[in-house]
Amino acid sequence: MSADPLESPTAAGWNLDHSYSRLPGLFFRKAAPAPAKNSGLVVFNDALAVSLGLNPETLQQPDQAALFTGNLLPPGANPIAQAYAGHQFGHFTTLGDGRAILLGEQLTPDGRRFDIQLKGSGRTAFSRGGDGLAALGPMLREYLISEAMHALGIPTTRSLAVATTGESVFRNEELPGAVLTRVAASHIRVGTFQWAAAHEDRAALEALADHTRRRHFPGFEEASHLDFFHAVMERQASLVAKWLQVGFIHGVMNTDNMALSGETIDYGPCAFLDRYDPTAVFSSIDHAGRYAYSAQPPIARWNLARLAEAMIPLLHEDGKKAVELANEALHQFEGIFQNHWLDGMRTKLGLSNEEADDRVLVQQLLDWMHQSKQDFTGTFRSLSTEAALDQPAFPDAAFAAWHAAWKARLSRQADGPAEILYRMQSHNPRVIPRNHKVEEALNTATQHGDLSAFNKLLAAITQPFAETGDDEFTAPPPAGSPRYQTFCGT
Repeated sequence: MSADPLESPTAAGWNLDHSYSRLPGLFFRKAAPAPAKNSGLVVFNDALAVSLGLNPETLQQPDQAALFTGNLLPPGANPIAQAYAGHQFGHFTTLGDGRAILLGEQLTPDGRRFDIQLKGSGRTAFSRGGDGLAALGPMLREYLISEAMHALGIPTTRSLAVATTGESVFRNEELPGAVLTRVAASHIRVGTFQWAAAHEDRAALEALADHTRRRHFPGFEEASHLDFFHAVMERQASLVAKWLQVGFIHGVMNTDNMALSGETIDYGPCAFLDRYDPTAVFSSIDHAGRYAYSAQPPIARWNLARLAEAMIPLLHEDGKKAVELANEALHQFEGIFQNHWLDGMRTKLGLSNEEADDRVLVQQLLDWMHQSKQDFTGTFRSLSTEAALDQPAFPDAAFAAWHAAWKARLSRQADGPAEILYRMQSHNPRVIPRNHKVEEALNTATQHGDLSAFNKLLAAITQPFAETGDDEFTAPPPAGSPRYQTFCGT
């Protein structure tokens, strides 16, 4: 591995800083990517590169593929592995980046700051006996789903590139190795605060809180730690509401997978609903349904409670008073979440004003969808047509009754059909990453080296609201398909 600067650093556009590395050493360890046998660029995100101030043409030259496996470091890189703890399925443990290395923070031309991280680049001080590597399929999966979430308007980490290493990784079988270059507002997690609290280092905890406020919460730099906690809670409530509005199930909402920036992070056992079922679980290890679709809001609150516990020394000098303040804040989460969720659901139904019974109207539709086993995405999109505004879209007496109530509700707002349809069609996606299509694309890519299905699906999911006339990516899985199952830690 070479750590020498690139010959023409200005040509690529790298502009790295390291504000996280200026935190106390408790929060990271020096790291170095493991040498890859043969770096091969598989997919590259041109649009994201441009937004970061990078030059896609330069970075896609054959000799630059080594950047995306860690064989070559960008100028100014200072590789570290971040330390954090976490509650995994409710059980506390110390963790850290076991297979991820932060190269630095890219400063964009418009003054923003983004982490550039290599995922799957080898062992670190936190690998806990693991190999630190990643397989091609899961890295392509994260690339695909994170770009879909971005296109849906949901805050998310993103993927700059996936590169193969020319070596195999061994899970239940031999798989092609790969590295994902992940871009994030930051990788500061609830678990990062838990790490400082577990070490009983108040100075480090306060430094982390101040750093997080400066980085992610403009206007809160001089605010109290309690106000900062409220801001974090607001952002998490908004994020989870957005997940539910598109039928997304994260699948592994451990505290180390809740980013304080308010971005969705970690796309392991995630999935999207086909048929609406509030109890749906797809993760192979979530036997109790801890992270089921409808469980995500209370789990977000549970995770925030763990953040509050970690922050107790900062909330008030009197520990008892600090606990009271934390509990008072947490009691507000449900109301904050419900407001975000209902606002989004009103928009999905074309509503532009508020009425007291809107929650009932929304819930009646969801209950009908559940009882009649309707497709979540397809149902909302089917309502987003001119014909559906006038006539029931489904030949069902219960739906007809709901439709009449919906139509009467729409008549009590000022905007007309054109405005209503525009609102609905802009918030009810036609295309999501259907689970069976994702698996088809990944299998073709990993087993046959053919990216055509992957690229076609990527093009579709990055235009989720467009009326393309192509139904390949809008249909639910064929009748009789086996229950979809996802896996973690691959």
